[in-house]
Amino acid sequence: MDKNTDFVMEKRIEKTIKNLEKNNMNGYFVEDEQEALGKITELLEKGDVVSVGGSMTLFEIGAIELLRNGNYNFLDRYAPGLTPQEIKEVFRKGFLGDAYLTSTNALTVEGELYSVDGNGNRVAAMIYGPDKVIVIVGKNKIVDDVEEAIRRTKAIASPANNKRLNLANPCVKSGFCSDCTSPTRICNNYILIKRQSKADRIHVIIINKDLGY
Repeated sequence: MDKNTDFVMEKRIEKTIKNLEKNNMNGYFVEDEQEALGKITELLEKGDVVSVGGSMTLFEIGAIELLRNGNYNFLDRYAPGLTPQEIKEVFRKGFLGDAYLTSTNALTVEGELYSVDGNGNRVAAMIYGPDKVIVIVGKNKIVDDVEEAIRRTKAIASPANNKRLNLANPCVKSGFCSDCTSPTRICNNYILIKRQSKADRIHVIIINKDLGY
Protein backbone atom coordinates (compact mmCIF):
# COMPACT_ATOMS: atom_id res chain seq x y z
CA MET A 1 0.00 0.00 0.00
CA ASP A 2 1.09 3.58 -0.59
CA LYS A 3 0.47 6.42 1.84
CA ASN A 4 -2.90 7.26 0.29
CA THR A 5 -4.36 3.77 0.57
CA ASP A 6 -2.81 3.52 4.04
CA PHE A 7 -4.77 6.65 4.95
CA VAL A 8 -8.03 5.12 3.70
CA MET A 9 -7.44 1.92 5.66
CA GLU A 10 -6.54 3.81 8.83
CA LYS A 11 -9.77 5.81 8.62
CA ARG A 12 -11.72 2.58 8.05
CA ILE A 13 -10.13 1.05 11.14
CA GLU A 14 -10.74 4.23 13.12
CA LYS A 15 -14.44 4.07 12.24
CA THR A 16 -14.56 0.36 13.15
CA ILE A 17 -13.04 1.03 16.58
CA LYS A 18 -15.50 3.86 17.26
CA ASN A 19 -18.39 1.54 16.41
CA LEU A 20 -16.98 -1.23 18.58
CA GLU A 21 -16.99 1.24 21.45
CA LYS A 22 -20.61 2.20 20.66
CA ASN A 23 -21.38 -1.51 20.92
CA ASN A 24 -19.77 -1.68 24.37
CA MET A 25 -16.62 -3.42 23.16
CA ASN A 26 -13.05 -2.10 23.30
CA GLY A 27 -11.02 -1.68 20.13
CA TYR A 28 -7.28 -1.19 19.66
CA PHE A 29 -5.14 -0.62 16.57
CA VAL A 30 -1.55 -1.91 16.52
CA GLU A 31 1.04 -1.97 13.77
CA ASP A 32 2.47 -5.47 14.05
CA GLU A 33 2.70 -8.77 15.90
CA GLN A 34 4.94 -7.45 18.67
CA GLU A 35 2.59 -4.59 19.47
CA ALA A 36 -0.28 -7.06 19.51
CA LEU A 37 1.54 -9.29 22.00
CA GLY A 38 2.25 -6.24 24.12
CA LYS A 39 -1.42 -5.32 24.17
CA ILE A 40 -2.39 -8.90 25.08
CA THR A 41 0.09 -8.77 27.96
CA GLU A 42 -1.46 -5.51 29.16
CA LEU A 43 -4.94 -7.04 29.13
CA LEU A 44 -3.97 -10.23 30.99
CA GLU A 45 -3.12 -10.53 34.68
CA LYS A 46 -0.38 -12.69 36.15
CA GLY A 47 -1.85 -16.07 37.09
CA ASP A 48 -4.91 -15.75 34.84
CA VAL A 49 -6.51 -18.97 33.66
CA VAL A 50 -6.40 -18.53 29.88
CA SER A 51 -7.71 -20.63 27.02
CA VAL A 52 -7.89 -20.14 23.27
CA GLY A 53 -10.14 -20.83 20.32
CA GLY A 54 -8.87 -22.46 17.16
CA SER A 55 -7.09 -19.69 15.26
CA MET A 56 -4.30 -19.41 12.72
CA THR A 57 -3.92 -15.74 13.69
CA LEU A 58 -2.90 -16.66 17.24
CA PHE A 59 -0.12 -18.87 15.90
CA GLU A 60 1.00 -16.31 13.32
CA ILE A 61 1.52 -13.55 15.88
CA GLY A 62 3.14 -15.81 18.50
CA ALA A 63 0.28 -15.67 21.00
CA ILE A 64 0.38 -19.40 21.72
CA GLU A 65 4.06 -19.23 22.66
CA LEU A 66 3.38 -16.14 24.77
CA LEU A 67 0.77 -18.04 26.78
CA ARG A 68 2.96 -21.12 27.11
CA ASN A 69 5.95 -19.16 28.34
CA GLY A 70 4.18 -16.43 30.30
CA ASN A 71 2.98 -16.15 33.87
CA TYR A 72 -0.40 -17.67 33.08
CA ASN A 73 -2.32 -20.84 33.77
CA PHE A 74 -2.70 -21.77 30.11
CA LEU A 75 -5.25 -24.43 29.22
CA ASP A 76 -3.36 -25.61 26.16
CA ARG A 77 -5.62 -27.38 23.70
CA TYR A 78 -2.57 -27.93 21.46
CA ALA A 79 -0.43 -29.71 24.07
CA PRO A 80 1.13 -32.87 22.58
CA GLY A 81 -0.47 -36.19 23.44
CA LEU A 82 -3.91 -34.96 24.47
CA THR A 83 -6.73 -37.42 23.86
CA PRO A 84 -10.04 -36.24 22.35
CA GLN A 85 -11.63 -36.49 25.81
CA GLU A 86 -8.85 -34.40 27.34
CA ILE A 87 -9.28 -31.77 24.64
CA LYS A 88 -12.99 -31.68 25.40
CA GLU A 89 -12.17 -31.07 29.07
CA VAL A 90 -9.86 -28.21 28.08
CA PHE A 91 -12.74 -26.67 26.13
CA ARG A 92 -15.09 -27.00 29.11
CA LYS A 93 -12.63 -25.62 31.63
CA GLY A 94 -12.11 -22.63 29.37
CA PHE A 95 -15.63 -21.42 30.06
CA LEU A 96 -14.66 -20.93 33.70
CA GLY A 97 -11.39 -19.18 32.88
CA ASP A 98 -10.36 -15.58 33.34
CA ALA A 99 -9.61 -14.87 29.70
CA TYR A 100 -10.19 -16.33 26.26
CA LEU A 101 -8.12 -15.51 23.17
CA THR A 102 -9.42 -16.05 19.68
CA SER A 103 -9.91 -14.46 16.30
CA THR A 104 -13.09 -13.96 14.28
CA ASN A 105 -13.91 -14.67 10.66
CA ALA A 106 -14.99 -11.12 9.94
CA LEU A 107 -15.25 -7.76 11.69
CA THR A 108 -17.73 -5.30 10.24
CA VAL A 109 -17.09 -1.56 10.07
CA GLU A 110 -20.24 -1.29 12.20
CA GLY A 111 -18.37 -2.97 15.02
CA GLU A 112 -19.86 -6.48 14.81
CA LEU A 113 -18.06 -9.83 15.10
CA TYR A 114 -19.10 -12.60 12.71
CA SER A 115 -17.81 -16.11 13.39
CA VAL A 116 -18.41 -19.61 12.06
CA ASP A 117 -17.47 -22.68 14.07
CA GLY A 118 -17.48 -26.45 13.84
CA ASN A 119 -17.94 -27.82 17.36
CA GLY A 120 -19.18 -24.53 18.74
CA ASN A 121 -16.72 -24.28 21.65
CA ARG A 122 -15.10 -21.13 20.25
CA VAL A 123 -18.26 -19.19 19.51
CA ALA A 124 -19.86 -20.34 22.77
CA ALA A 125 -16.96 -18.97 24.80
CA MET A 126 -17.09 -15.70 22.88
CA ILE A 127 -20.75 -15.32 23.81
CA TYR A 128 -20.66 -16.38 27.45
CA GLY A 129 -18.32 -17.81 30.07
CA PRO A 130 -14.84 -16.29 30.32
CA ASP A 131 -14.73 -12.90 32.05
CA LYS A 132 -12.54 -11.44 29.31
CA VAL A 133 -12.46 -12.21 25.58
CA ILE A 134 -9.55 -10.91 23.49
CA VAL A 135 -10.16 -11.06 19.74
CA ILE A 136 -7.13 -10.59 17.46
CA VAL A 137 -7.93 -9.57 13.89
CA GLY A 138 -5.84 -8.79 10.82
CA LYS A 139 -7.01 -5.79 8.79
CA ASN A 140 -7.92 -8.16 5.96
CA LYS A 141 -10.93 -9.35 7.98
CA ILE A 142 -12.61 -5.94 8.12
CA VAL A 143 -15.75 -5.87 5.95
CA ASP A 144 -18.49 -3.35 5.29
CA ASP A 145 -21.45 -5.26 6.70
CA VAL A 146 -22.86 -8.64 7.71
CA GLU A 147 -23.64 -9.57 4.10
CA GLU A 148 -19.99 -9.09 3.16
CA ALA A 149 -18.95 -11.01 6.30
CA ILE A 150 -21.01 -13.97 5.12
CA ARG A 151 -19.52 -13.77 1.62
CA ARG A 152 -16.02 -13.55 3.04
CA THR A 153 -16.54 -16.66 5.15
CA LYS A 154 -17.90 -18.65 2.22
CA ALA A 155 -15.25 -17.50 -0.23
CA ILE A 156 -12.15 -17.42 1.97
CA ALA A 157 -12.35 -18.64 5.56
CA SER A 158 -14.32 -21.84 5.06
CA PRO A 159 -12.41 -23.34 2.11
CA ALA A 160 -9.04 -22.24 3.52
CA ASN A 161 -9.71 -23.86 6.89
CA ASN A 162 -11.01 -27.03 5.27
CA LYS A 163 -7.86 -27.17 3.15
CA ARG A 164 -5.69 -26.60 6.23
CA LEU A 165 -7.38 -29.47 8.05
CA ASN A 166 -7.16 -31.81 5.02
CA LEU A 167 -10.88 -32.47 5.05
CA ALA A 168 -12.64 -34.18 2.15
CA ASN A 169 -15.36 -31.54 1.87
CA PRO A 170 -16.56 -30.07 -1.45
CA CYS A 171 -15.03 -26.62 -0.82
CA VAL A 172 -11.54 -28.13 -0.83
CA LYS A 173 -12.02 -28.89 -4.53
CA SER A 174 -14.18 -25.93 -5.55
CA GLY A 175 -12.58 -23.24 -3.37
CA PHE A 176 -16.01 -21.99 -2.30
CA CYS A 177 -18.60 -23.04 0.27
CA SER A 178 -21.53 -24.98 -1.20
CA ASP A 179 -23.41 -25.37 2.10
CA CYS A 180 -22.64 -29.07 2.04
CA THR A 181 -24.08 -31.87 4.17
CA SER A 182 -20.76 -33.67 4.47
CA PRO A 183 -20.23 -35.64 7.73
CA THR A 184 -16.94 -33.78 8.19
CA ARG A 185 -18.47 -30.33 7.68
CA ILE A 186 -16.92 -27.72 10.01
CA CYS A 187 -19.26 -24.80 9.26
CA ASN A 188 -22.03 -25.62 11.72
CA ASN A 189 -22.46 -22.74 14.15
CA TYR A 190 -22.86 -19.14 12.98
CA ILE A 191 -22.91 -16.20 15.40
CA LEU A 192 -23.06 -12.44 15.13
CA ILE A 193 -22.01 -10.45 18.18
CA LYS A 194 -23.60 -7.04 17.72
CA ARG A 195 -23.16 -5.68 21.21
CA GLN A 196 -22.03 -6.53 24.74
CA SER A 197 -24.09 -5.95 27.86
CA LYS A 198 -20.97 -6.12 30.05
CA ALA A 199 -18.40 -3.38 29.51
CA ASP A 200 -14.71 -4.32 29.27
CA ARG A 201 -15.46 -7.95 28.47
CA ILE A 202 -14.65 -8.08 24.75
CA HIS A 203 -11.42 -6.49 23.52
CA VAL A 204 -10.68 -6.41 19.78
CA ILE A 205 -7.07 -5.92 18.69
CA ILE A 206 -6.79 -4.95 15.01
CA ILE A 207 -3.35 -5.51 13.51
CA ASN A 208 -2.16 -3.54 10.50
CA LYS A 209 -1.37 -6.74 8.61
CA ASP A 210 -3.15 -9.49 6.69
CA LEU A 211 -3.45 -12.43 9.08
CA GLY A 212 -5.40 -15.67 9.35
CA TYR A 213 -8.36 -16.77 7.29
